[in-house]
Amino acid sequence: MIKQLITEFPLTDFPRERSITEEKIRKYAYTKEEVDVLIDAAVEKAVAEAVKIDEASMAKHNRDATVISMILGFTTLALFVDGLLRMLGIIPPFMDLDVNILNKIETDIIDKIRQVPVQKLFQHGFR
Repeated sequence: MIKQLITEFPLTDFPRERSITEEKIRKYAYTKEEVDVLIDAAVEKAVAEAVKIDEASMAKHNRDATVISMILGFTTLALFVDGLLRMLGIIPPFMDLDVNILNKIETDIIDKIRQVPVQKLFQHGFR
């Protein structure tokens, strides 16, 4: 079996003689123009792949940023509405922090109205 492997072992097509001629160089090596063409093709392929990767990563970033913005916006809106409803007295105070402004406004306005005599209101307002 080893003898068969040795006899069927692929041999190189590189010439055994060591004399180098122009014809042999052309047979086994690329020219500068051929190398330039190969490099240009590789660069085009690499740039196309890089653009594709960039577009995919930007799409993922935009999707993730949109979700994060939606979560932050909803949270901000919910906290704003919570604060507004607490200020209006619709929701009870939290941890004894009373920020209700309606009672203060009502009492201030009622006190101001009580200070003005009713006769003055009728004299100035209804002529």
